[in-house]
Amino acid sequence: MADEFLDKLPPQELIFNLPPTFETVEEERRHRKERLAAALRLFGKFGFEEGVAGHITARDPELTDHFWVNPFGMSFKHIRVSDLILVDHEGKVVQGRYPVNEAAFAIHSQIHQARPDVVAAAHSHSVHGRAISALGELLEPITQDVCAFYEDHALFDDYTGVVTDLEEGRRIATTLGDRKAVILRNHGLLTVGDTVDAAAWWFITMERSCQVQLLAKAAGRVVHISEENAKLTHDQLGNDLVAWINYQPLYDQIVREQPDLFE
Repeated sequence: MADEFLDKLPPQELIFNLPPTFETVEEERRHRKERLAAALRLFGKFGFEEGVAGHITARDPELTDHFWVNPFGMSFKHIRVSDLILVDHEGKVVQGRYPVNEAAFAIHSQIHQARPDVVAAAHSHSVHGRAISALGELLEPITQDVCAFYEDHALFDDYTGVVTDLEEGRRIATTLGDRKAVILRNHGLLTVGDTVDAAAWWFITMERSCQVQLLAKAAGRVVHISEENAKLTHDQLGNDLVAWINYQPLYDQIVREQPDLFE
């Protein structure tokens, strides 16, 4: 009976969310900050933070050379919209009560400058991302999900300490190029997207793909997806709209669990 009813339901009455549009820049700014706080809460929930390391940024929709970012020294698990800070192109905090992580500015400022299409960038010291980075490896096409990164991520094959130099940030941005992600050798993962949702989803699924690759290769010989099918799957799964759609259940989950993030 239920199937019969659904067959007759007009397609336009089915609920299918797509990225919102905004009438004012203030609405868009508030939206980006809410998604940023939620993404940080999810990263905290998933155990992606390591002390004070890790940051997600969201370009301001009006001051496009400024970005919103989590404050230095605050747990991802506690961040609210009101805690986010706005940083200008010189690294000065122009709105907010907390300092900026020096490494966050050095890396993210250069990525936002090099990639006008990027609204958000995510970097953290997740466990499996660090493990893959220690091997100096790229992700291999061994599952459907990881094909989203097929020929669409890079390896920054260097390590010179904590990134506090803008030149190092430029080198990372150059290595990233027009791709969605970069593995920073001996360091971790970094992902970008045209929404906060997309950048956060790419990080989450990339971290899980690192875990799968480590487990599979430890267990035995992996079977690779063919180049033709890996490219096809990338075309099907590898765009930011698909990332946004994949992320929505996680967003809905965290805001139901932790509605105080909007404060």
